[in-house]
Amino acid sequence: MYQALYRKWRPKVFSDVIGQSHITQTLQKQVAEGRTSHAYLFTGTRGTGKTTCAKILAKAVNCEQPVNGDPCCKCPSCLGIESGSFLDVLELDAASNNGVDQVRALRDEAIYSPANVKKRVYIVDEVHMLSTPAFNALLKILEEPPEHLMFILATTELHKVPATILSRCQRFSFKRITPADIAARLTYVAGREGIDLRPDGAEILSRLADGALRDGLSLLDQCAAAGGTIDSAAVLDVLGLAGNLQTAQLLECVLRRDAKAALLLLDQLYTGGKDVGAVLGELSTLVRDLLLRRTAPEGGAALLSGGYDTATLDRLGKDVPAARFLYLATTLQKVTAELYASSNRRTDAELCLIRLCDESLSGDLTALESRIQRLEDAAARGEVIRTAVRESVKKETGPKPAAKAEDAPPWEEPPLPEEPPLPDEPGARVFDVPEEPAPVREAPPPMPKREPVQAAPGPAPSAASANGNWWRALAEGCKGRLPPMYRVFLDMCVGTLEGDQLMVYAPDDITLGRLDNDRVRSALGEEAAKATGIPVRLVFRVGEPPQKSTKDNLQNLLKFGSQFDNIEIK
Repeated sequence: MYQALYRKWRPKVFSDVIGQSHITQTLQKQVAEGRTSHAYLFTGTRGTGKTTCAKILAKAVNCEQPVNGDPCCKCPSCLGIESGSFLDVLELDAASNNGVDQVRALRDEAIYSPANVKKRVYIVDEVHMLSTPAFNALLKILEEPPEHLMFILATTELHKVPATILSRCQRFSFKRITPADIAARLTYVAGREGIDLRPDGAEILSRLADGALRDGLSLLDQCAAAGGTIDSAAVLDVLGLAGNLQTAQLLECVLRRDAKAALLLLDQLYTGGKDVGAVLGELSTLVRDLLLRRTAPEGGAALLSGGYDTATLDRLGKDVPAARFLYLATTLQKVTAELYASSNRRTDAELCLIRLCDESLSGDLTALESRIQRLEDAAARGEVIRTAVRESVKKETGPKPAAKAEDAPPWEEPPLPEEPPLPDEPGARVFDVPEEPAPVREAPPPMPKREPVQAAPGPAPSAASANGNWWRALAEGCKGRLPPMYRVFLDMCVGTLEGDQLMVYAPDDITLGRLDNDRVRSALGEEAAKATGIPVRLVFRVGEPPQKSTKDNLQNLLKFGSQFDNIEIK
């Protein structure tokens, strides 16, 4: 008959107990020196070895040939206690025997000497389930028990045990087993059982066990029944945790502030029968794991839920500040707590996702902090962009070449050549050369004066828009008509004019969202119309304006000058 792994591989001696050396060493020494107590209280979470240590202690105090405080597991006492055939060692469940009558019957029976072993041992599991009268009936025998009697009480809720019971027992607190110890034990058991368990599968099983080795062995038993290699993907598939991948996708949408994708994925999960409360709960667990890994990258590994592999956590936690995770966790906890009293759970979940994608919608100090942080980031990005543009312009234009004499106008004299230096050698002579009168050049005829001609209004040339001064003048003209919050965003933008179309390039979506409104459009449109003399169409875009080469700018300037060729000069 098949036996579950957690029962088959239950430790037989103290040295086999995993992760509780602070307890097993003390119990071994007490047994070896014969200084055992009459009452013990084992407390701790499930699956940490309370009942296992109680059975080992019962065998050790009755073993005929103990080995350094450990039972030999070969004598008739050890074999009888292990098989359960000796009625002198009883394991009771206080959940089903919690009445005062059962405790009185146990007290009346306990006065009799054991029949097969040296000590009669009562192992009372979940002792916190006893009623108050039952606890009172147990007090007297716990305080003054017979020499042959030993009580071992086990509980997972220590706060429910009366102080009068605690004061009569030696208390041992069992701690959660670390994921590393659980993974090592699972790997050992899998090797002995012929199970193909990979390291990543053992890691995720150890985290899912949540500090309980019994849970880890049960999960390993479940995954082994499916057959094949047990890796992280197989564990998630067999245990029905494949939905965690969709939760990770949902958090990825939130982190990149894509509210549309997050709402569509939530609708997909809701349509598939997923409860929105469960979705937000799983999202909160994932955010908690990421926050713990960010704040405690080394010691926090033992606190993770274990539902997500390391690669997923690394990908989601990259370049995200801890403050953002703290805001997400706080918001999710608050909404999850209020979801039970909600009249429309789906709407509340959707509103929660929208607030997670944009902190500025929360309406508290977090919104103000988020807006300030975005402004600082946008300002930093705008300064980087402006620096890059200046460097590119310098590289494109290059230093101006020196003017040559033949390029000068005919009425300007060329620069005189430099005089040769005087000789420094002794004996050198300098001969006087008679000065010749400088040639006199006739002044050029005066240029005919052109009367100012009023050209027909037309669109400003693109060469003007290529010069940043034109856009800066236009932006400065608009600032008097706009509040200060718009002026900051306007300084981050660059404008170009092509025909009757004014293109305003914003550095990011935040700046574009702040400027793309009727008030800013009206101010920019009117100022641009004043500058060009014609109505201007306004278009906002995200990015940088296309860089034009020096040759293109020269052609635009020539085109700009050609509009005066047909004007009659009077």
